[in-house]
Amino acid sequence: MTIQSCPPAQPAGVQRECAYGREDAEEFMKIIVVGNGKTGLLLVQQLSREGHDIVVIDSNPQKLFDTQEKLDVAIVAGNGASANVLKEAGVPESDLLVAVTDSDEINLLCALIAGKLGCRSTVARVRNQEYDQEMNLLKSSFGLSFAINPEKTCAKEIFRVLQLPSFLTRRSFAGGRAEMVELIVPKDSELDGQRLDQMPAILNKKALICTIERKGDVFVPSGSTVLMAEDKIAMSAATADLPFLLKRFGIKTTEIRRVMIIGGSASARYLAEDLSDAGIRVTIIEQDEKKCAALVDQLPRAEVVCGDGSVQELLADEGIADMDAVVPMTGIDEENIMISLYAHSIGIEKTVTKVNRLEYLDLVGSANLGAVVSPKSLTANEITRFVRAVGQSRAGSVETLYSLSNGRVEALGFTVPETGSFLGVPIMKLKLKKAILIASIVRNQQVIIPTGRDVLMRGDSIIVIADPRRMISNLTDIFSENGGNA
Repeated sequence: MTIQSCPPAQPAGVQRECAYGREDAEEFMKIIVVGNGKTGLLLVQQLSREGHDIVVIDSNPQKLFDTQEKLDVAIVAGNGASANVLKEAGVPESDLLVAVTDSDEINLLCALIAGKLGCRSTVARVRNQEYDQEMNLLKSSFGLSFAINPEKTCAKEIFRVLQLPSFLTRRSFAGGRAEMVELIVPKDSELDGQRLDQMPAILNKKALICTIERKGDVFVPSGSTVLMAEDKIAMSAATADLPFLLKRFGIKTTEIRRVMIIGGSASARYLAEDLSDAGIRVTIIEQDEKKCAALVDQLPRAEVVCGDGSVQELLADEGIADMDAVVPMTGIDEENIMISLYAHSIGIEKTVTKVNRLEYLDLVGSANLGAVVSPKSLTANEITRFVRAVGQSRAGSVETLYSLSNGRVEALGFTVPETGSFLGVPIMKLKLKKAILIASIVRNQQVIIPTGRDVLMRGDSIIVIADPRRMISNLTDIFSENGGNA
């Protein structure tokens, strides 16, 4: 699915149409990806779509051939930690190496050798909790430009969703002052049937509905668009206004006091620590006895139960019906989905389902399971954001990148640079490319939901909504010509 165009009625200065071809060339890079697993494959898919010159290294030739046939990328079979293999892949002339094998040690070694061979920038996936505590030392010792811990990133995402559990996702911008959230319009909401241009008076707070997902289609609405029950919307607002806005939408907010986590992975440990620090009671169910023993030592404030969390009788015995939220985080997607379905069937209003196989995302969404988190998708998005930023030598590079509606929309964060012909020009007079929307401006710690009369000023933090096909890397990329001044 792609973003579709909407009826023409809209605020002045905002381009809405979404049918377009690629109009401009980006700054392409030569990128080496070491590791052709699920995360590596997803990353290669994203980066190859953006036109970069990709070489994939993996020790499994058959998997490499399959990737090459699907994505038309160069491949090198061998050990990614070998200097000879890295040279064969062209690392000395490359702009970036990304190491996402299953081994933290190999990833770090790949980055170290690549840096010595002359690679401009290196990225490594590092999952070990002990390594994570020494990340600054590791970065300096191994010459890392960027490191990501998928388990920790996943846990932080789930924790933020549980803080305001009525939202499906929460994406933070401008140091946490502004957010992009996704939610479902409830059937009994007074906003059902209301035009969007009537929303400011009804909500009594400034917020902008940026996209609507309805019956499988995603579109950028206009002021004449009528909101409907069961619409999935992405909304930009000040973080401080979110609880009030939920009430205006008629969405009941439940304070999370008790959470059951099924599975004792590293993500579960990170999440349990954050929840316990926030004063929330945590129960973890894990099948492996050794993992249970380790969890007891690592999480003294959590209740650890050793057993099979996919067994409904055990879940009932451990009080699942009394939980405010259930978070299945086992290593088996099918188990996680079934546990969430069971939780909903007995009246649990909030579940957050961890899904690794990305092909399940649409299926899970259609089953209306609530929030879904994919560590691999989060990892690929973070690395893609870094790639876009590192490929830019000028001010205004993308600082934050999030996917909405399962990758069909992008929300990007920028800081407005010191110079540019777009500065001080009313948004209604800016030449924005098609399918671009300026969703919010943060200025002097105040969140502004812009109208056509508002302007961009140096130092502003802004959120931009774009079609992923735009591949926006720099703030100037949102303008069609002449720096945006009409």
